Amino acid sequence: MALTLLPVQALDMASETKISFHKRLFLMLLAFSWAIVLCFIGFQYLREKEYKSQFLNAQLQQYNRHLLDTVEEGLPYEDNIATHDKPFEELRISIITLSGAVVYDNTISLDSLDNHLGRPEVATALAEGEGYNISRQSTSDGREYFYSATRGERVIVRTAIPYSSTLQDLLEADWSFLIVMISITLIMSVVAYFTTRRLGKDIERVNRYEAEQERNRLKRQLTNNINHELKTPVASIQVCLETLLSGISLSEEKRQELIERCYANNDRLRRLLNDVSLITRMEDGSALINRERVAINEIIDEVAEELEILPEEERMMLHLDFNEEVIVNGNPSLIGSIFRNLTENAIAYSVGRNIYISLLENNEKLCRIRFEDDGKGVELKHLSHLFERFYRVDKGRSRQKGGTGLGLAIVKHAVLFHGGTITATNRPNGGLRFEFTVKKHDVS
Repeated sequence: MALTLLPVQALDMASETKISFHKRLFLMLLAFSWAIVLCFIGFQYLREKEYKSQFLNAQLQQYNRHLLDTVEEGLPYEDNIATHDKPFEELRISIITLSGAVVYDNTISLDSLDNHLGRPEVATALAEGEGYNISRQSTSDGREYFYSATRGERVIVRTAIPYSSTLQDLLEADWSFLIVMISITLIMSVVAYFTTRRLGKDIERVNRYEAEQERNRLKRQLTNNINHELKTPVASIQVCLETLLSGISLSEEKRQELIERCYANNDRLRRLLNDVSLITRMEDGSALINRERVAINEIIDEVAEELEILPEEERMMLHLDFNEEVIVNGNPSLIGSIFRNLTENAIAYSVGRNIYISLLENNEKLCRIRFEDDGKGVELKHLSHLFERFYRVDKGRSRQKGGTGLGLAIVKHAVLFHGGTITATNRPNGGLRFEFTVKKHDVS
């Protein structure tokens, strides 16, 4: 099955949806700077609110101590409360014994007041000499107050301001500073946008240059490898043709042998060019390769049928442990190339007679598959190079088998195209084991 290419517009759409390096850099810088600014604003807001609460408490504490002196000296405190100016209107004043009993309250009847030892500001005043509570609802009249309490030798004086619009305005943090900080951050964000835009373009230009240099290096390496691989079959074809055209008297058997050798080397050249074309297409045009709903079970069935019609000396027994239907959104030709190249690799280089394909994992995101043969495996020094182009464990034997040296490289590229990974290891009991994953993506 040939690869199906999408229209060129698909590549343009793919490039449009990709976020540029500049935008990623700007968004990261923006998120980082705003996170710092918001943390600072939040800290400053709480700090300023705490400062204003402490300032308000200091005013009440001053009044409490003045009244406490009057009470401690045994002077008539009720007249003092009635005649002296209060720091705030509607100021509620309570005198509480150290045992928690309320002996005076200027707004609420004493009969309705319970023991006040459990009040937070009273408990703090008993422990530390003074205490305040920014916002607490009174259990006596249901109103919300700002409380401030001061302990003397015999009693505790507590004052409370009922919450009103005036008190809320007094405790409210000053937003002018915060607005200035936000304005400065907005200006810095605009400056950062243009700065990162220029920096991002420079970095993208450098990355493109380096990527282009790497592609050129790989292409030169591929070209050199191809030239090296082409030398043997081309030289063989040339020798055979020169012999046939030289006019030397040859037997019919020898003539047929030379023709067959030409055909075999020509077939090897054809497969080499096809493999090179496939790898180049996956590298340079992966966005154009069509995806569709693919049943991996059907691909494996096709491979099994192809094995059955091979000559007896090449045929291997296929053992399947693949009991679930596996559907992926991928390219059927590339997925087929994974199994066919692994099978061809096992036929060409394994001394065993069995192939094992197992489904290790199958979930909504990916499937994990194991492909094994029962040969003798490869030396450890070769395992990490198996997927390199034109890498051969046994060069002489590889060329005798007609391999192009690109089979496992195609397998790796096809797996990567489908968002997976692949590893090669030796089986404990002998043979080579490949494990790879294929991401499902959207298969609905």
